[in-house]
Amino acid sequence: MADRWSSKRTALYTAEQRRRRDESPWTLVQGILAPIQFLVFLASSVLVLRYLATGDGYAEATASIIVKTLLLYAIMVTGSIWEHDVFGRYLFAPAFFWEDVVSMFVLALHTAYLAALFTGWLTPREQMTLALVAYASYVINAAQFVFKLRAARMEARAPEGVTAGGAG
Repeated sequence: MADRWSSKRTALYTAEQRRRRDESPWTLVQGILAPIQFLVFLASSVLVLRYLATGDGYAEATASIIVKTLLLYAIMVTGSIWEHDVFGRYLFAPAFFWEDVVSMFVLALHTAYLAALFTGWLTPREQMTLALVAYASYVINAAQFVFKLRAARMEARAPEGVTAGGAG
């Protein structure tokens, strides 16, 4: 099996990992939390941009960022449990190494927003700008996971012994 630095692509899941993924209750939890978090992100983005454009709606934008951040924490904790169920590690399993690296950055930015909010470290406008930076990192991370999900689906349809990246 190639390591994460190799250009040769290997199967995302072994047969045993695929079985554990399919049997884990956390797979369903992730499948529910991810679209909810995305919808909250969309609504929150509108509220944050509205505040930045007009100066109105700070409380609503702030509340939406807090809800988005709490959902992020929930998906990170349950995702770590899922990763342990499937790969035997809570974080940084080779199949999801880079997604987890970026997730830590996303988590740090969202946490920095909460710290700024609760300590008054930044002005409201700076807080909203930080939230947008956190949201941009979330979009990158979400795209990573969507591509990974797509690769897993392609892999599941491939004939036995063939990976999404070529002959196995």
